[in-house]
Amino acid sequence: MSTTQSERLRELLEPLVSSQGLDLEEISVDSVGRKRVLSVVVDSDTGADLDQIADVSRALSAKLDETNAMGEGEYTLEVGTPGAERPLTEHRHYVRALDRLVKFQLTEGGELVARILEVDDEGLDVEVPGVKGRKATGRRLAFADIDKARVQVEFNRKDKNEKEEEA
Repeated sequence: MSTTQSERLRELLEPLVSSQGLDLEEISVDSVGRKRVLSVVVDSDTGADLDQIADVSRALSAKLDETNAMGEGEYTLEVGTPGAERPLTEHRHYVRALDRLVKFQLTEGGELVARILEVDDEGLDVEVPGVKGRKATGRRLAFADIDKARVQVEFNRKDKNEKEEEA
């Protein structure tokens, strides 16, 4: 049986989030002054729009009120999606980050910044950008070789459609 409040809340809320077509990525309860804040992070393979966030927020709020899972004190429910520079911790996160630039901390030490090209059950095929006019190179990373991975924000990247139009 679960012992922490976050684990109990996850067991209670995860089926509800899943029924809305979303994945429950993270849940935390923090104290802010005298109030508590329940933060719930949801996502899906296609992302979550504002309407989905509002729907799941209403459903979670109703479930929390019905079960009194947060106790008698006041709390604030915050429901959102992962940030732009989200850490990649699950297989589905890597799949969702296809074609994105990612900074990898490798288990053997060192860092690698590369674009995810393909994901399978064993690892990733990535493209390491070329430096100073050199061509990009391909590399294979096994999941066991990755200690941490975080999506990088790209401001000047052209999407595939723009590249095809220029060709």
